[in-house]
Amino acid sequence: MAEPPCCAPAARRGAGRYSCPDYAPRRSVADYPTAEIPGGPALLGTARPLIAEDAEGPVSSKRLKPFRIGETAVTNADFAVFIEDTGHITEAEHHGWSYVFWAQLADDVGLTQGAAQVEWWRGIAGANWREINGPGTARAAWHPDHPVVHVSWRDARAFAQWAGGRLPSEREWEHAARGGLADARYPWGDRDPDDQSFFPCNIWQGRFPQQNRALDGYETTAPARSFAANGYGLYNMVGNVWEWTAEPFRIRSQRKAARQRQASMAGFRLTKGGSFLCHASYCWRYRIAARTGNAPDSTTTHTGLRVVWDL
Repeated sequence: MAEPPCCAPAARRGAGRYSCPDYAPRRSVADYPTAEIPGGPALLGTARPLIAEDAEGPVSSKRLKPFRIGETAVTNADFAVFIEDTGHITEAEHHGWSYVFWAQLADDVGLTQGAAQVEWWRGIAGANWREINGPGTARAAWHPDHPVVHVSWRDARAFAQWAGGRLPSEREWEHAARGGLADARYPWGDRDPDDQSFFPCNIWQGRFPQQNRALDGYETTAPARSFAANGYGLYNMVGNVWEWTAEPFRIRSQRKAARQRQASMAGFRLTKGGSFLCHASYCWRYRIAARTGNAPDSTTTHTGLRVVWDL
């Protein structure tokens, strides 16, 4: 399968470097609904890769210690407590803008700047985790039980520290997402979502990026606790929002094209799970083994986080 354009724009803001503080833990695993993930052999990757350029395979197994992970992605309500307690200023707020998907913009937004090669992403002044689609949109677009978005990798790491946890490794994330299944394509098994009758997660239905039929019930984010949980009781491990991990984005391949792509993504951080903008015809990355990376300063309306805690 040929690689489509990137799933999210890389900000690479450059000037006006953002300095994100380290936070001492002020919360703990007891403050959040979590699931204990058993230790033991844990798979990474798949024997059935679909996007070879992303290095989804080969599959490997390694023992992990048990850990706990949030049942859901971090919500707006969770993040609001963090902001109130720390006074944290997110990267999007610091720089004064963030990326919003074109269909989420208000009719009167005026002229906007598109991202190179993915022009449906628009740089919007004043967009941030509160004002999700730009200034004046919080009342309509901000919901306490939806995943927080417009958080950079640094913001995500800062929240995880404050919550007494950390961001997951890729293997931990995949092990949790499988919910006890082996080399399954999705958290529920191998059946593919479609545009007709099977809607197990929040992704795109229709012709991307022009028409989203929203047959799964959501044009943008869904509540963090929605759709059916996987075998470990985790919600929306695929679809809804991309989730930052602790790791750099690495391509496990010695092919020339892979090395060139790795060089072009130097410094990027790994994200997992896909989002409400994914569709098999464009970005079939709402699978457990699917993976991509983005610049650690990039912020969008479809990227959030999930926290793990050591036992």
